[in-house]
Order: sequence, then structure tokens, then C-alpha cells
Amino acid sequence: MSSRLASRLLVGPMAVGRRIGNVGRRRRAEPPARVLVAHSLLLDDTLMLTALLARLRATWPDAEIVFTVAPGLLPLYQSRPFGIRAVGYDPRNATSLLRLGASTGFGLAIVPGDNRVSWAALAAGARWIVAHGGDRPGYKSWPVDELRAYPREPTALSDIFAGLADGPEPEPFRPSDWPAPACAPFALPTDPYVVLHVGAGSPLRHWPPDRWAAVARWLSAAGVVVALSCGPGEEPLLTAIDPGRAHTHFPGTLSLSQLWQLVQQARLLIVPDTGISHLARLTGTPSITLYGPGSATLFGPGRFWREIPHRAVIEDPFPCRDQQTVFKRVVPWARRCQRNTNECLLPRCMLANPVDRVVQAVRELIPDFIREATPGVESKALDARR
Repeated sequence: MSSRLASRLLVGPMAVGRRIGNVGRRRRAEPPARVLVAHSLLLDDTLMLTALLARLRATWPDAEIVFTVAPGLLPLYQSRPFGIRAVGYDPRNATSLLRLGASTGFGLAIVPGDNRVSWAALAAGARWIVAHGGDRPGYKSWPVDELRAYPREPTALSDIFAGLADGPEPEPFRPSDWPAPACAPFALPTDPYVVLHVGAGSPLRHWPPDRWAAVARWLSAAGVVVALSCGPGEEPLLTAIDPGRAHTHFPGTLSLSQLWQLVQQARLLIVPDTGISHLARLTGTPSITLYGPGSATLFGPGRFWREIPHRAVIEDPFPCRDQQTVFKRVVPWARRCQRNTNECLLPRCMLANPVDRVVQAVRELIPDFIREATPGVESKALDARR
């Protein structure tokens, strides 16, 4: 029997029993003494829940807020941003979540993303569950007490998540809201430096190596140290970009907490639309995000991160960025592409982002650290414009 099936066989009957045992008595506690934010999201979407956490804390300053995260992400939350308590949760093993609610349960549970997690929230003793409507198939939302609609106007996902909570809109994020997590010492590059994090979860989000190399050459010519980083298993990307190791390499060897520090101390982060792009928002580091299949509206700073310096590099509109689903919900204004490498053989949307736009964004974000190159050096450095 698979661990996921075993978890469902445990959670399902408990959830049904709690619902039947509380027919006619389910109500929302005001104010709730304990609030659960339950999900099974990956790094990028998990970090975009920060606006929701800020709103919950501002609305209920005395509540215990329990926040589930994938076990591998726990180190980022050890400093307890917004006073939350992060706990590791794996949907294949729901017993940890059940233990959390064993004594007093939760007056309120919020389930962002996949509504399937609402079953575990109900089994953990949540007395009122809020989630977005429209998830498919419908049985996933059976435990939910209050379904909220997605906005009708284009909105950043972080602000959409925040809309699951009541209360005034949270104040714009400040880096002091999230103390840096502790990490093992490692050697940082010489200041001033810029991080080019070149990895991504899909090859369709990769920018060509020659363009990364052109940006790195230009930065070096402008007097800035370049640090190339990627995730575990992506080391060949760094070799393709910088075979002679002219720049500092971090080939998937840093923990998330160390990567936080690398980004925090950097003058700028340049990165594809991936989870690491959100680290710069938390550290307050100026950043440039290269968008291909993703939506700069959905995954951009939105209202919550509006004071963190950022530039989006994207060719928009793009013909095949034409899909309109977010967590299996149809969102008419969404424009994104979720095709895989079997459906899309060439990431033309990423190829549509030229080096020139990245260089211009760098000039706008960190002009004080960019010196004018020797005549002829810049044109030589930028020999991969297209």
C-alpha cells in the first residue's frame, strides 16, 4: 500500500466523522485562538503565501498561527516571521498534521492552492475552513465551509492568497518582517557582486547559456563581481555558461538558508521565474526576473512587495502563453503556459527575452555600481544580444 493511499485511508474517515459529529454546529470562532494555514505547495508558491501570513497576524495579533510547509523548507521559517509556527507537512503522511489538532483543534483553517488538503484540516479539528472555489474535481472541496472566488481583475498570486483572510490589506513587506535564517558559514563573493541564478524547475524556463555569458561579461566589464548559482543537479548549466570559471560558481552546493544569505548580501539577483526569485523579495535585494511560460502579473510582486526594487523582463503578449488555469481553476484573465517538454520542444518565450533588456534593467536598478566600460569593451561583451 502506498504511503499516500494509507494517508487518505486515515484522514478520510476522520474528516467524515468530524463533519457528521458537528452537523449544524460548525461555526467560525471570532476571534480564533488558533489558526491553521494548511497546504502542500512548492517553494515559489509557499513564499507567495507571505502576504496571507502578514494579514492574519495583523488581524489576529494574539492568535497562534500554525503554517504547514514541505519539510525541506522548514529552515527558512526558523526565525518565525510574523510570529508563526511552521511545521513540516507531507501529504503522504498526514499524522503530523493530525497531531497538531489533537487537543484543541483550530478555530479557523485556510487552505490555499489544492483544496484536497482541506480533508486533512478537517481531520485535524478545524472548525471552519476557508478556501478558493472552483477546484476540480469537486470532492476536494467537500470539507470547505466557505469558498471564495478568485478576483475578476488581474492580480498577483500573493495578493490572491491574502484575500483568503479577513481584515485590512497588509502593509507593504519590509525585509525586517522576516529575520534571516541561521546558516552554516560559507565564503561570499567580493562586494559588490551580482548573483545570476540560472537554474529552474523546467528546461522551458532556461535562458540560453550564451546570453547568461554575455550578461556576465558585461557585468565584469562594468566592475561588478559575478556569482553563478544553480540548484542540485544543474551543474552543467554553469559549465555551459562559464567553462573557464572566470566567475564564482555555486553549483547546487548551498542550502536554502545559505542561498538566502548569498542573495541578501548581493547588489542584485537575476533569475528565471522560479522559486529563488521570491527570496530577493524577502531579503529586499533588487531583482530582475526573466519570464517565459509564466505570467509576470500572477507571479510578480503585486501590491504586497511593491516597495522591493524589481524589474520583469518579458515579451508580452506572447502567442502560446494562452492557458487560463491556476490550481485547476479557470481564471479568465490569466495568461500563462503550463506545457511540458513533450508538448513544447523549444522555449520560444524565453528566447524572446534579449540581453539588451536585461542590461537596461541592471542600469535602472543599480546605477551606482555600474561604471562605464572602456570603449569597445561593452559591444564585445554583449555579443549574444539575440
